[in-house]
Parts: sequence; structure tokens; C-alpha cells
Amino acid sequence: MSDGRPSIRDVAARAGVSVTTVSRILNGSYPPAPKTRDKVLRAVQELDYVANPHARALTRQGTGTIALVVMMLDDGFLMSLVESIATGVAEAGKLCLIGTSGGNLERELAVLRQMHAQHVEAIILVGAVVESAEYREQMGAFAAQLRQSGTRLVLCARPPIDTGFQDASVEYDNEGGAYAATSHLLSRGHRRILLLGGPDGQSITTRRTTGYRKALRDLGGDLDPDLEIHPAWNRETGYARVRELLDAGPPTFTGILAHNDHVAAGAMQALREAGLRVPGDISVVGFNNDSFAADLQLTTVHIPARELGLRAAALALDPSPTEHHTTLGTHVVVRETVAQR
Repeated sequence: MSDGRPSIRDVAARAGVSVTTVSRILNGSYPPAPKTRDKVLRAVQELDYVANPHARALTRQGTGTIALVVMMLDDGFLMSLVESIATGVAEAGKLCLIGTSGGNLERELAVLRQMHAQHVEAIILVGAVVESAEYREQMGAFAAQLRQSGTRLVLCARPPIDTGFQDASVEYDNEGGAYAATSHLLSRGHRRILLLGGPDGQSITTRRTTGYRKALRDLGGDLDPDLEIHPAWNRETGYARVRELLDAGPPTFTGILAHNDHVAAGAMQALREAGLRVPGDISVVGFNNDSFAADLQLTTVHIPARELGLRAAALALDPSPTEHHTTLGTHVVVRETVAQR
């Protein structure tokens, strides 16, 4: 550290590994043992090491590139979100690099490091995440590296990282949306409402479950653990979860709150195949308000995807935003899949 900056050799020495191992881990091209990875990341954090000392200068000059990392691109809501972000970036005359993680934490971190190595001006991290202690530790360390190198981090449709710093973020009200959807079913006389929840541990699953339970407590619905079914995240899993319940016996519920519109579509298919009418026998509410929801006449929760994306792009393009965190509202779009009991 002759020039005052820690080197990759200092990191290797602190972690007790080779320089090559440190380089591969930071580049995301090496699947190390968890203990090795943890030692290296801890050394990086303790030494405040920046992988490329030129990154700060490049960022200040402006590379003209914004990176976007998303779980997947085959989901209607996420596609709308990515499209609006890319539009906002393009309108500012910048290039948008897009990478996908497949919802895997290790892959997400690897893609983030690869994007950082391209000296992008900002990274927008999009979509839900499993809020584990491992996630918070590793993302906290990475976020600290970004701040030191001058690269902006924007979180879109996911909660802020609890690191004690103000990384820019824009999300939507998952809890409020689930509360409103459950309240809508309760207002139509439904008391036993099946929750087809998302992946266990995912941030949006946790928040939507909280909103569902709160509405049941506040408004007199049946708070029954047997009515909370996990996980369901697409049409196939929505169909399978409902089919399993119906195969076990007559339904003990009169309404369904689905994790998203795809899950709702799968649930509706399973109900109809079992000879049950929607909404005559079972009412269904989705989440997201994807484009096909109108074709199904599905009552659902609207998420302002376009506004989310444009705000995320604006935060990524602004070196000094006046507002670091925004939560956008959601609301129920009433169509024809909920009947009065």
C-alpha cells in the first residue's frame, strides 16, 4: 500500500489466499468454497479495496452506459419494468446493458461484478430478492465497493439494503396492495380466502403475506395457516397448487388471492377443470395487472411498472438525487372474477 491504496495483493494476504483466487472471485468467474469467498469479501470490506482504481475517474467523466440486472425477462411485469428503464436511459442518450440472474444470489453477484468491471455510471438492480443474512452481508459489501468507486447503485422494485447508507431505491407498496385485494374479497362476503403465496423468503412474498394477514385480522376474515399455500410463482405452479387442494377434497375456501396474474390464470384453469365456476363458485384476485389480465377479465392489483422504471432510470442518471427512496402506491382493478357471497 505504498501509494495509500490497498492492492489486490493486500487483499490476498489479509484473506490468506492467492492473488489469482481473489481476482477470480471479484470477477465472478470462480465458484469458490463459501468460507474462501467470505474471507475474501471480508478482506475487501476491511481494506476498502476497489478492484479498479481507475473506475472512479471513468465514472466522473461519464461512460455513457447504465447497467441493469434483473431476475428474468419472461415475466410480464418485469418486461414492462425493463422496457421503461431502457426507455428512460435511451432518452438521456445513454446505453443500457442488461444482465439476468435467474433469481440466483451467486449469479446475481457475479453479474453485478461483471457490470461494475465495465465502468458503468450506475447499476440498477431490479426485482424481488430472498432477504437472507447472506444476501445482506454480500450485497452490503458490494454496495460499499460501488460507493467507493463512484458507481451509483439503484434498487428498483426491491427494498433498500440495510447497510447504514442511502442507496437510491424505488419500490411499490406490496403490503398495501395485498391488504386492498384481501379487503376487496372480504367486502364481497368472502371469509375463507386462500393465499397462493410466492417463493418462500422472497421480499415480495413476505410483504404480501403481511398485508393479507393484516386485512383478515382487521376485517374479520379467517386467519387459518392451512389457507396459506407456498410456493406459487407462475401459471404452472398456480395450477398445481390448486389442483392438489381440489384432489384432496372439496374446497374449504371461497376466494383466492394469487401471487401474480400468471398464478391466478393457473388457478382458474384448475378450478374450471374441476367443474367449479369463476366467480360463481370461487372468486380470484391476481397481482401485477399484466396485459393479459384484461383478456381474462381478472380482478387484480395494479403495479405502476412504467413509473417505477422511469423513476429508477432518473435516479441512475442523477449523480445527486434529492430524494433517495420512493414507494409508489398500488390499487385494485375491479373486473369480473370476484362475486358477492
